[in-house]
Amino acid sequence: MSVSISTSSAPASPADAEGRLLKAGGLVSFSATDFPGKLAAVVFVQGCPWRCGYCHNPHLQPRAPQEALHWPRILTMLGRRIGLIDAVVFSGGEPTLDPALPQAIADARALGFEIGLHSAGIYPERLYKTLPMLDWIGLDVKAPFDHRYDRVTGVPGSWQAARASVKAVLASGIAHEFRTTVHPALLAEGDVLELARTLSELGVRNYALQVFRTQGCDDKELMDAPAWQPSAALLNELHALFPRFTLRQA
Repeated sequence: MSVSISTSSAPASPADAEGRLLKAGGLVSFSATDFPGKLAAVVFVQGCPWRCGYCHNPHLQPRAPQEALHWPRILTMLGRRIGLIDAVVFSGGEPTLDPALPQAIADARALGFEIGLHSAGIYPERLYKTLPMLDWIGLDVKAPFDHRYDRVTGVPGSWQAARASVKAVLASGIAHEFRTTVHPALLAEGDVLELARTLSELGVRNYALQVFRTQGCDDKELMDAPAWQPSAALLNELHALFPRFTLRQA
């Protein structure tokens, strides 16, 4: 049965202390896959400084002067989903880029929802401050922590931020999933195994390997490359390294 509430049930002041509103670029009102074990709405936040070729949301990389979707209207929609969904997930783009994210999280939690976050760990200090507000996080880890990371992101030194964020998530004790998207033009199986061993040594227990999919990608060279599937040997190694391992394919 649908549950409907009035606009007044949404938080009365959806802007942060400086009057900023979350710049949302997209919204999925119902998802069973973005927060493990929960039914969730997903808010996609504008802006990302990295330029991963396989990104399936490249339209969210720029940060427009105005939000594409008005945050108070999103809150009203979320209010109408009370009793139908369990959680709100902030994705992107890179949601920690937005200075209004903490207030948006507070607004969604005030409606009674659990909070999830999808992040690439681009801003470790912001992520560290955000973690106590979360119930679950999915952290993208793109390559071994060296120049190979920068090859994926297109940004020098990006691996340092990513490694710091991995450590912050593990230290927080929050429920999480670490995941790596693999395109054979960017990562070889040896790279994947090296990264997996590093993550296991750091204490990661929940890991997902995601096979590149063309949906949303606008990099023609990557899209035209031959399809890749992990070998049985790699999968056996990953299953041995992580108590919880998931393979995601198109």
